[in-house]
Amino acid sequence: MDIWFYLFILSLGAMTILACKIFFLKREIKNIELSLSKILKSETNSLITISSNDRELKSLAVTLNVELKKLRKLEIEYRQGNLDLKNAITNISHDLRTPLTAIRGYLDLLDRKDLTDKQREYLRYIDKKADDLTHLTEELFTYSKTLERSDELHKEKVCLNDILEEVVCSSYSLFKEKAVEPTLAITEKKITKYLDENSLKRIFENLIYNSIKYSEGELIIKLESNGMMTISNRTTKLDATSVKRIFDRFYTVENAQKSNGIGLAIAKQLVELNGGKMKAHLKDEHLIITVEF
Repeated sequence: MDIWFYLFILSLGAMTILACKIFFLKREIKNIELSLSKILKSETNSLITISSNDRELKSLAVTLNVELKKLRKLEIEYRQGNLDLKNAITNISHDLRTPLTAIRGYLDLLDRKDLTDKQREYLRYIDKKADDLTHLTEELFTYSKTLERSDELHKEKVCLNDILEEVVCSSYSLFKEKAVEPTLAITEKKITKYLDENSLKRIFENLIYNSIKYSEGELIIKLESNGMMTISNRTTKLDATSVKRIFDRFYTVENAQKSNGIGLAIAKQLVELNGGKMKAHLKDEHLIITVEF
């Protein structure tokens, strides 16, 4: 009887020690999880520390700290790369503006009355290419400025309906030039949000310009009562792979005219800076882009 009693006491003691060990291990694992989450969400050089003497937990903490140091190094390199890119784009756009201004000036000075028809045709072509290059230069400059603009936004109460209608009306000449007749479906309900008005205009302008660029005669612009803005156009120039990368900066689509890949990248960044989301998908040969704030 005494032997069974002692065995019971020993078993109970062992179970108690094991339960305590499991409890402390679970608590330490939870602390590691919380510390890792906090470090990843904040800009800190902190590392994971543990109070347990468990060899496996110590090994886990060492491994995680090694990976955190690698991740921190990559993050610094990424930020430096973005800064270098921003500076390079800004410098390039500034460098291009001076010769472009000179080119435009000399083109305006030409006496077009004394030109032959063939010379006028060549001059119109030069004019068009100069305009394209000017547009690209402005897009480069704007893109560099949107990389770090979150502190510059002036958010106020704006009506999405009014801004969208204003941008659509101001795009009339472009619709006419490209022989595109847009179909509008804008809700009568006034959709108001706290956003930066200039950003919102640029977002709508870039989306419309992009849709006209890819459109094959059909363009649908919607603003629903839930605040979702949708712009879609029929296109055979894009496939599922292209659409997945359509917001990548400088990604170009083969056979797409004036496709520099900057306009949509700018629009997406501005949407995100205003706390919204922008998505794109392809359905039945229609590129559909949605914006939600």
